[in-house]
Amino acid sequence: MLYGASPDYPQHHAADWGLQGAMTLRSRITAVQHLQAGDTLGYGSTYTSTHPMRVGVVACGYADGYPRHAPTGTPTLVDGVRVPLIGRVSMDMMTVDLSAVPAAGVGSEVTLWGQGPQHLNPMPSLSIDEVAHHSGTIGYELMCALAPRVPLHVVGA
Repeated sequence: MLYGASPDYPQHHAADWGLQGAMTLRSRITAVQHLQAGDTLGYGSTYTSTHPMRVGVVACGYADGYPRHAPTGTPTLVDGVRVPLIGRVSMDMMTVDLSAVPAAGVGSEVTLWGQGPQHLNPMPSLSIDEVAHHSGTIGYELMCALAPRVPLHVVGA
C-alpha cells in the first residue's frame, strides 16, 4: 500500500483505499515493424496477426523484471494511449500493437505501469494492479521484481 497498490485488487482499486501510485515503469519504442495477416511473433510464434498492423518493439523484458507470463492483451500506454502487449515477453524486449497510435514511432514513451506522460492533460495512468492482474499475480510482486539494471529516478526526494 505504501507504493499505491491495492491490497485486494480487483475487489477494490487503489483509489478506493485513498492510495496513489508511487512507482512508474517506463521505457521507449526502439523499433517499429509491420506485420501482415498470418505473420507471427514472440517466442514460439505465440501471436499471429489477423490483419496488417504496426508493432512497436519496447526495450523492457523479463530480465528487467517485467512479468514473462504477461499475456497478449496486457495493457500499456504508448504516448499516453492505451495499447495491448502482443506476443510473449522476451528477455530484453516486448512488442505492442500500435494500431491506436499512428504517430508513435522509435523513441515514443511507453508506460508499463504508473503515470503516463506528464505533458498530457489529464495525465493518463495505468494501475500496477491491473498489469499484475493480467499477469496472474499481484502488484507487490511486480514492484519487488524490478532488476538492478533498471535505472531508478527518485522524484521529490
